[in-house]
Amino acid sequence: MNKLYPLKFKPIYKDKIWGGQKIRNILKKDVGDLPNCGEMWLISGVEGNLSVVENGFLAGNNIDEVAEIFMQDLLGDKVFSKYGETFPLLLKIIDANDYLSIQVHPDDDLAMERHQEKFGKTEMWYVLNADEKAELISGFKKEITKDYFVEKLKDNELKDVLNTEKVKQDDAFFIPAGRIHALGPGIMLAEIQQSSDTTYRIYDWDRLGIDGLPRETHTELALDALDYKTYDNYKTPYQTETNKTNKIIECEHFTTNILKFNQIIEKSFESLDSFVLYLCLESAFEIHYEGGKELVKQGEAILIPASMGKAFFIPLVQSKVLEIHI
Repeated sequence: MNKLYPLKFKPIYKDKIWGGQKIRNILKKDVGDLPNCGEMWLISGVEGNLSVVENGFLAGNNIDEVAEIFMQDLLGDKVFSKYGETFPLLLKIIDANDYLSIQVHPDDDLAMERHQEKFGKTEMWYVLNADEKAELISGFKKEITKDYFVEKLKDNELKDVLNTEKVKQDDAFFIPAGRIHALGPGIMLAEIQQSSDTTYRIYDWDRLGIDGLPRETHTELALDALDYKTYDNYKTPYQTETNKTNKIIECEHFTTNILKFNQIIEKSFESLDSFVLYLCLESAFEIHYEGGKELVKQGEAILIPASMGKAFFIPLVQSKVLEIHI
């Protein structure tokens, strides 16, 4: 069997009623004839949206097929024992030109109980670009009850109890399953999440869909999924020390680090027992590994298989990447 290598995938582009032009204009992606490209799925194992390899001898195979052949070598022993051949993360870039619906996602238990799905949806956001005065919604301003929530929703006063956050480039937000949230206009960000596309839409700003009808809401499903508590911090603080791997978020579903580097960095993966994803945020870099090299440019992602022992990261100029693993 041929040896695994760093895998690049063909992006999956999605038109959204709230989407904008930043994926096309800032990241210089060919989104085809999509008028409002709201999402670019970079690496996905979601059924119906399986990423397809575009480099090396595995080109043309989807991520499920690669996982079926290489199993632990691709995913890592601990990841494979927990999730089997299903790729457990979804990495995408979102461009919001309007408010997304106010929504919430189920946790693992609720997703299995209601939908027989393996994954709930805990996620995080890393802001790539933000217009002046851009903001998003994350959580509640104060702790409320389910009945009070229903009352506010019925009276069209839901926004009164929602926590809004001003947003700038490089901000990070952790959105655990159960947290009410919505992106606001003028924000492009990277989203790292469990491999799920299950969303409970609560309120959609009285907006009509492409078909001219109000979009479906899932209020009853949302009521038992919501976390009605309030928290001190909704924005995630982190350090960015150059030429050092800095942790942003660690949870049971994924760990996300950031690395800004202007010199060659050697990475050893042997102790992780997990695949690693890299998303290039700025500039470009090369990954040199035993047997070859790959160029990764801004807005591109690459998957390092768990069986790879080490690699060298060489920035073309100063580069910045997100590093994601389980």
